[in-house]
Amino acid sequence: MQTNAHTGTTIDEVAAGIYRINTPLKIDAIPGGFNLSQYLIVDDEPMIFHTGWRKWFPFVSEAVSKVIPLDRIRHVGYSHFEGDEAGAMNEFLAAAPHAIPFASQVSLMTSLNDHADREGRGLADGETFSTGQKTWQWIDTPHVPHGWDCGVLFDQTTSTLLCGDLFTQPGAETVPVTESEILTASEVMRKPMDYYAHSTKTTMILERLASLNPTTLACQHGSAYRGDGAALLRELSMILDKELRDELS
Repeated sequence: MQTNAHTGTTIDEVAAGIYRINTPLKIDAIPGGFNLSQYLIVDDEPMIFHTGWRKWFPFVSEAVSKVIPLDRIRHVGYSHFEGDEAGAMNEFLAAAPHAIPFASQVSLMTSLNDHADREGRGLADGETFSTGQKTWQWIDTPHVPHGWDCGVLFDQTTSTLLCGDLFTQPGAETVPVTESEILTASEVMRKPMDYYAHSTKTTMILERLASLNPTTLACQHGSAYRGDGAALLRELSMILDKELRDELS
């Protein structure tokens, strides 16, 4: 559903109670453009994962308000500290006075408690919490794809992985959710831009995510993917492992 004709912002349910808020971005640096998503979780304690840039708050919050009142939000978090993940954190906290900001324990120490207007919550690796009907698990993924503070959230109820910058796909206009594989498109983006860290623990981290057997990959950039998420994670892992071995040889 389009919520803003000027920006092209849309909101669509990609898994039960999980809404993708997406805005296209046409920039010369990326042929065909780019897009950014935030995820709204509608539950007893609603959650926003990724806030978008601060200047985008008016139309991102407009999209949220088409589904729930902003003041119902109770959790505002991000995968790692960058502008498109956490730029509008304080705007959301002001609109939702009972919301608690959260991120990894590393991000709490390095960024969140300095940036946020309210004291944040640092999630430990493997920690679970409930938003009501959904149970979430935080997984630390340092440097995968980038950022020491990086982590992802897994919904144990719908088997949805809020996977941040993993499987970033180019294109200003992408469908909300696809059952076609997204690895090919994401590799077209990753290789020339080289935004993945080259960590010796990448393979282990991706296998840990694959072992969750996600059936939806909720990507921050591009379409969400519905299907065998474990297979895509393992295929990506093999590609990155080969690249690392080639570099070290």
